[in-house]
Amino acid sequence: MFEPLTLARVKDLPLVAKTLAQGFLHGIHHSTQKGTGVEFSQYRSYEPGDALSKIDWKLFARSDKYFVREAQRESNINVWLVIDASLSMLQGSEHVSKQQDKTWHKLDYARTLLATVSYLAHQQGDAVGLLAISSEKTHFLPAYGGGQHWRKVLLQLATVSSGGIFPPVHTLQNKLAHLQHNSLVIVVSDFYQKQQEITEFMQKLNPAKTDVVAVQLECDDEVEFPYKGQIRFEDLESKKQVLVSAKDVKSAYLATRQDFNQQLSTQLKQLQIQHLRANIDQPLDSTLHQFLTARQRKR
Repeated sequence: MFEPLTLARVKDLPLVAKTLAQGFLHGIHHSTQKGTGVEFSQYRSYEPGDALSKIDWKLFARSDKYFVREAQRESNINVWLVIDASLSMLQGSEHVSKQQDKTWHKLDYARTLLATVSYLAHQQGDAVGLLAISSEKTHFLPAYGGGQHWRKVLLQLATVSSGGIFPPVHTLQNKLAHLQHNSLVIVVSDFYQKQQEITEFMQKLNPAKTDVVAVQLECDDEVEFPYKGQIRFEDLESKKQVLVSAKDVKSAYLATRQDFNQQLSTQLKQLQIQHLRANIDQPLDSTLHQFLTARQRKR
């Protein structure tokens, strides 16, 4: 298990990505399923006639059993990592931030998750591209393969910072054109929006020709509303504040959040987009498992 507190202390993003991916894959049971696009190379038992070069000798050393890494795939695709870099992504849980100097927030989680997915894609020979979006700055790297480009992707991910809001979709049109065909697009966001800017962005991804996965981030504070007494809340993007009694608003808040999650789920289903929810205060392994399981079922 890779706990958030542990991940938050490690500054080397490539190291974290490789450690997470390799540790996770060693925990996966072998399978005969095959697929394309961040499906990770599946393991199956060695059979007579298999080339010795396909045996995973590192796994043999750990398990004393022969496994073949199954990497047959229909075609390579472009894997696009899309990260919402608006200010709301700086939200984290109070109980986590009290245990460390640096707050572990949604943007940290998004960077780590996408770095790990990019490593899996890179290992399978997929081209990887990056789009980090905010009204203050947009980071963009076209989708290419190779180790040098993968390191560029991680360098860009490490420098992404939150600022402003999620911009109107028309300002992203020239970038969107790159994502709209022969791609797996992974969008990581809290999906908080002023109007319908994120919804419109998701619509423009053209799910009919592109495989899209939406990863909705939330934290313990949002899920449980653990506050007591008088609490002052601040909107990270508008800076507006409101003072409330936690006891008086908790029930209404939880009901409203449930409605928000249901509406988002319905919208994404109508767009034929896979929807995953990820709690940033839970081990990241569970999100990787959820993601890769969803990818297998998609095929």
